[in-house]
Amino acid sequence: MHFRKTATLLALALCVAGTGCKQQAGGEAKKDKGGVVLAEVNGATITDADFYKEQENLPPYLKPMTETADGKKEMLDTMVVRELIMQQAQKDGIDKSPAVAAKLEDLRKRVIVEAFLKKKVEESANVSDADLQAFYKKNEDKFKTGDQIRASHILVKTEPEAKEIEKQLKGGAKFEDLAKKNSIDGAAAKGGDLGWFGKGSMLPDFEKVAFSLKEGTTSGIVQTKFGYHIIKATGKRPAGTRSFEEVKDQIKAAIAPEKQQETFKKLKEDLKKDAKLSIKEDALKGLKNKGPEEAKVEPAAAKAEPAKKP
Repeated sequence: MHFRKTATLLALALCVAGTGCKQQAGGEAKKDKGGVVLAEVNGATITDADFYKEQENLPPYLKPMTETADGKKEMLDTMVVRELIMQQAQKDGIDKSPAVAAKLEDLRKRVIVEAFLKKKVEESANVSDADLQAFYKKNEDKFKTGDQIRASHILVKTEPEAKEIEKQLKGGAKFEDLAKKNSIDGAAAKGGDLGWFGKGSMLPDFEKVAFSLKEGTTSGIVQTKFGYHIIKATGKRPAGTRSFEEVKDQIKAAIAPEKQQETFKKLKEDLKKDAKLSIKEDALKGLKNKGPEEAKVEPAAAKAEPAKKP
């Protein structure tokens, strides 16, 4: 069953996140300072705030699954099990082991470096409108396209599922809402939106129906090798050169990484210039390919000669 497979992925995603639970004294209280209590686990609580935080950190393609009743129950169960594991690990002293301490320190450094680079590189390497305009003018020929359409779709595995969704659409349900809740395609999180595309971009059976639709209309059930689709045409535009405004975001996504690379390169040079560095080239050349255990440095005390007896 598709949901079960997705739920397994969801559980894996959740198991690597933080615990997100707060300690609370016993009793029947329904709220604590973190929000409405969803579960109590040996005195610890899991609140709606914890749940929403976990949900927000999930990959876009998994979020819709947590909006169903079964999905919410599955995710809460995963959070409960993870809290039980954490509590047992603490009882066993795992959290105080040298190996865990070393990994936590490594993680702390990585998080700090990541936050620093995000601030200094991603946020500082802004691409100006002038840069975008210059790129557009220089590469205007690259933005010529044939007829294009913009479409959304809902993809399910079985025809009965598709018929039920079709029935709900005829009953007045919103296409985007049904796509988020039911579609098994990666575009589900965006309400099924596939963006703009030209002929030759999609499967022939899908494309034939999509291009035949009038803007704003919805197809019947369309079968392809991926399952059963219901398609909605949301826009049409004729062949020609796309305007700057239409491709502005596309250009930014293309040139931003290069801009960030330039900023990072300058950052490295500035940091090295102001630092007192001493690279031991001979020691570096002498490094051998050893495993972690072999590479451990022998403590200085162990190397020292034994003290002479008086």
